[in-house]
Amino acid sequence: MIRAESKSGWKLVTHPDHARVAGLAAESWGNERFARPEPISSILYALNHHDDGWLARDASPVLTLDGKPEAFTRTLVGGYAAFEEIDLPSYLQVRGAATAAVAQVDPVAGVIVSMHTVNLLTEQANLDSIRPDHREAHRVFVDAQRAWQQQTAAALGLAADTLQRGFEFLQVCDNLSLIVCADYRDPVTLRHSHPDRSGNRMTIGCRGGNGSSWQIDPWPFADRTVTLEVPFREVDRSACAHVTIFRSAFAAAPLEHRVVTLKHV
Repeated sequence: MIRAESKSGWKLVTHPDHARVAGLAAESWGNERFARPEPISSILYALNHHDDGWLARDASPVLTLDGKPEAFTRTLVGGYAAFEEIDLPSYLQVRGAATAAVAQVDPVAGVIVSMHTVNLLTEQANLDSIRPDHREAHRVFVDAQRAWQQQTAAALGLAADTLQRGFEFLQVCDNLSLIVCADYRDPVTLRHSHPDRSGNRMTIGCRGGNGSSWQIDPWPFADRTVTLEVPFREVDRSACAHVTIFRSAFAAAPLEHRVVTLKHV
């Protein structure tokens, strides 16, 4: 779940819906300055399905110890200092299931999702926050993911630079989707630098305003503006007194859509 605060409670976006928003951003990518990466069909599949492992957990959401919906929040967009608000063994199970499900349909996409997963668990994570009794499980999981990546890439004849480009592209679109879904408004540099058509690596900046539009510079999209619809359900704070009440409120909440716009500076 991705959680954004509202006046009376929380706007909650499921991980799979967030992934679809990332996929919409990816489909808009590409202009005279920035090319779309290849193989684009596999990369788009990875983007649209990289969080499908959360389907069951998001369908039966839980509360944190302080009575908030367990979720990825805007505080984690600027610095991924924790494994969201979920215990590590459950997190590893969800991430492993997501990678396996994607790989069954498209092995190239599966490798890219696995690279994303390992990056979340290593480079982006505060490893000091891992409980001592969970560290071995973390090490075993990461090692197994890396070994599977290497074996699958070799079997498919995938070039390392192709995979790296697909991974970086997934991460920038995922990053952008998390920003708009969590309503993160501080200026931020999107993840990784990205090659223009001349091969120059460019960093892409993102600035939020009132929660309905974000400015992107340099501009990587085909159209001068990009409109995204963010599906969410809103739950009142009063429903978070107990997990049973919260789950009922979430299930009963209508699916709404928040329209956001990406703009050229």
